[in-house]
Amino acid sequence: MTTPRPSRTKRLPLDLALQGGGAHGAFTWGVLDRLLEEHSLVLAGISGTSAGAMNAVALASGLTDGGREGARTALRRLWERVGGMGRWPDGVQAGSSQTATESSFPGWPLAPWLAPARAWADLWASPSQAWARGAQAWWSEAVGRNFSPYQLNPLNLNPLRDMLAQTIDFDAVRRCDKLQLFISATHVKSGRLRIFRQRELTADVVLASACLPLLFQAVEIDGEAYWDGGFAGNPSLLPLITESPADDLLLVQINPHLRESVPTTARDILDRMNEVTFNTSLLKELRSIALLKQLIEAEGRPGHHYREATFQRVEALRVHRIDGGGPLAELGASSKTNTRWSFLSRLHGLGREAAERWLQVHGGDLGRRSSFDLGRKFLE
Repeated sequence: MTTPRPSRTKRLPLDLALQGGGAHGAFTWGVLDRLLEEHSLVLAGISGTSAGAMNAVALASGLTDGGREGARTALRRLWERVGGMGRWPDGVQAGSSQTATESSFPGWPLAPWLAPARAWADLWASPSQAWARGAQAWWSEAVGRNFSPYQLNPLNLNPLRDMLAQTIDFDAVRRCDKLQLFISATHVKSGRLRIFRQRELTADVVLASACLPLLFQAVEIDGEAYWDGGFAGNPSLLPLITESPADDLLLVQINPHLRESVPTTARDILDRMNEVTFNTSLLKELRSIALLKQLIEAEGRPGHHYREATFQRVEALRVHRIDGGGPLAELGASSKTNTRWSFLSRLHGLGREAAERWLQVHGGDLGRRSSFDLGRKFLE
């Protein structure tokens, strides 16, 4: 049975938790693009990691001066620039007709630096896409296992830094008073999660949140080194629960949490390891929330004034999820490095469709009840 859509007259505060996942973040772009068309939804807070962090700051920068349409424009501009970074000197342009099923090349967003190897692999791709994928996998494995980014890129050149500086108005991000932002990064020395809040956000913070340690040198902020936030919080939900006024939290999950088959090839095993690694922190946090909700319910004191405010917030929390599901799972983890515009556009369309389906089925749950059953998913 379809749940009624949210009322056009009632304003519903909503938090967003945006997972990282390389180029698959274009799926999240599509979700955000659709949600921004719903004027009954008021975005109260966003927690983002890696590509989720990029989406978050783009949305905030556009929202500050241009409202919802400004946010949609800023998001499109971000992903057009990402697509531009995937242009190769072999004549393959970001707007080409190549499909998302064609082989991608590891290195997002370092693709321009690895163009010679990509061009070499593409040269042999016409008779056998499988051969090209094997050549690319071999290149990635050989480089990743034997050389660090400190050896390969001693000058610490990072095309993503320039792209962010040219695309995102970080002054607008920091002064945005329409929502709260929380960006996750992993402190290298301790392995602990670091949450950067709105007034702290810079291009370096977003770079830190997206810093894959085999591709980039650690990003230093105030003398401390940081890696990709996905290791410790992908994304972190706690700051939304404790610091945002919204009781509805929508998770946009792009790393597949379930695979029906066991991987048997080396490439598929590595892909699944990647997915498990970057889902672990999120699954632990969701399980902790489910346990807290179960304990509060077992106490039988709804609406009780708890000494610890976090209990009050967890009791009121309503959780929802938009999952990339089968379409993203079919692409595989290696496609997270595919920055061709045709691929990113396809993911954007998939994200819009997923958001539309979710609004049709669960839009009426907002402000009333959770549409994602934490207890069934994590406690049974």
